[in-house]
Amino acid sequence: MIRLESISHAVPEPLRTAGSWLRHHLDPPELSYHGTTWLFLRALGAVYTVAFLGLALQLGPLLGENGLLPVSAFLERIGDGSETPWLRVPSLMWLNDSDGFMLSLAWLGVGLGTALLVGHASVIHMLALWVLYSSFVNVGQLFYGYGWEILLLEVGFLSVFLVPLWKGGWHGTGGPSSPRAVLWLLRWVLFRIMFGAGLIKLRGDACWWDLTCLLYHYETQPIPNPLSPYFHALPDLIHKAGVLFNHLVEVVVPFLLIGTPRLRWIAGGLMLLFQTMLILSGNLCWLNYLTVVLCLSCFDDRVWHGLLQHTQTLCRWWNRRSDRTATSPRRRVAVGALCALVAYLSIGPIGNLLSTRQAMNTSFDPLHLVNTYGAFGHIGKTRPEIILLGTLDPTPGPTSEWVEYEFKCKPGDVNRRPCVVSPYHLRLDWQIWFAAMADYRTQPWLVHFVYKLLHADPGALSLLALGPFDGQRPTAIRADLYQYHFAPRGAQAHWTRERQGAYLPMLRAADPQLQRVIEGFGWKLLAADDGDCACDDPNGRDVLAAADR
Repeated sequence: MIRLESISHAVPEPLRTAGSWLRHHLDPPELSYHGTTWLFLRALGAVYTVAFLGLALQLGPLLGENGLLPVSAFLERIGDGSETPWLRVPSLMWLNDSDGFMLSLAWLGVGLGTALLVGHASVIHMLALWVLYSSFVNVGQLFYGYGWEILLLEVGFLSVFLVPLWKGGWHGTGGPSSPRAVLWLLRWVLFRIMFGAGLIKLRGDACWWDLTCLLYHYETQPIPNPLSPYFHALPDLIHKAGVLFNHLVEVVVPFLLIGTPRLRWIAGGLMLLFQTMLILSGNLCWLNYLTVVLCLSCFDDRVWHGLLQHTQTLCRWWNRRSDRTATSPRRRVAVGALCALVAYLSIGPIGNLLSTRQAMNTSFDPLHLVNTYGAFGHIGKTRPEIILLGTLDPTPGPTSEWVEYEFKCKPGDVNRRPCVVSPYHLRLDWQIWFAAMADYRTQPWLVHFVYKLLHADPGALSLLALGPFDGQRPTAIRADLYQYHFAPRGAQAHWTRERQGAYLPMLRAADPQLQRVIEGFGWKLLAADDGDCACDDPNGRDVLAAADR
């Protein structure tokens, strides 16, 4: 049997010498990261908890049996004609795709995330979190196609190697060897996030070159917050300086991550400042919060000890936590295998970074272990908004009384103040922001949503802030397109808007053509409406042709 201790002797002497030099200059052996690991895991637990909570509260209306994009229908399509569909889409939902089972898994994730937040961690625990969330992301379709989903999976998988196998807490996280290697891998994730975002901007919109992107971004971002109008109103010179700072942090600063500890402190500090500005200026879900968690990997225990030096009780507790423990040979081999796996899987993301056709927020393996990231390569110069309107008029038409549906956070009522929702994720509000920049013919889920509103479906209504008809079925729904702008300072309203025209033609629940569209996508028909049917309405045929695409 080959002894584990003999493996190191097989490494050529020049490589061992170079490794020793790098270890002493980039990560001196006297440094410790117990405090960093402790903070990192608790912060990751907070992100996991928010992610699973949003999943549990929105699961049924979005992905349930009667949801907008049912998991059961998706798995049926994936499994059709395939002997091993679970290899293509790894998910626990192959075992059971019922609403009760999925909801149980979601709330289990909330519980495990909370346990991590308050101080319990083990390999089994962390693997369970990763498997659970991966199972939902892989079947979440359009509503789980965002970059922060695969980012959480990548970070969550690496974190498995920061904790003990069975014992709860962090008393047994291992010596400096294991956390150091994993922390370097976490810095590699942080590098790809920041540098990928920087490159996608330089290769994207010209406004990143002429420094004007921030003149538009705060107003046109997916979901502004109450501070967004104030950021938008800053002088042009400040906006241009902000773009320069963005380029500095995303293109230059990431290379400091491979420098000495103090250079990493500088990188971490600048990135934390940058992420704080993003959090203050908009609602970008937990993307920025998770990036903040990754920034913790830039700091060793000297930083935390310095921050706590005036608190004697915390210092004594910290010193007890910083006692070093031996790292088992098996643990070293496991972490070494992880490093080799990440190095191999990084080939695709590195090639993507170097490509002139750089893709953003893309996975190169079905488990989302090593991914590529990026954001806001193109900045919208205007803010189109879809406004859904319904009526109870038995004979709906242009002269009917149309009432607006109000979403939970996306702009609608011009008198409603922008909301604060991050790190929570309102998935419908986000997705309809994308839909406003596209033709409804490419958004069949939106037609399905309107169909459910026509039936006053409780699940669909739960995704909204206000159902205007107190549970009554509207006789018709249409969608108009508006251009929104922040209202001038001092105005009573928070927004101004101008109607651009119709986005979605008037729909009625009893239209057999609309019903055939719903059946064509494998979605369930709801109880038929008793209202008259506009079967010969050319708009109905337009919807059918659109959705069939």
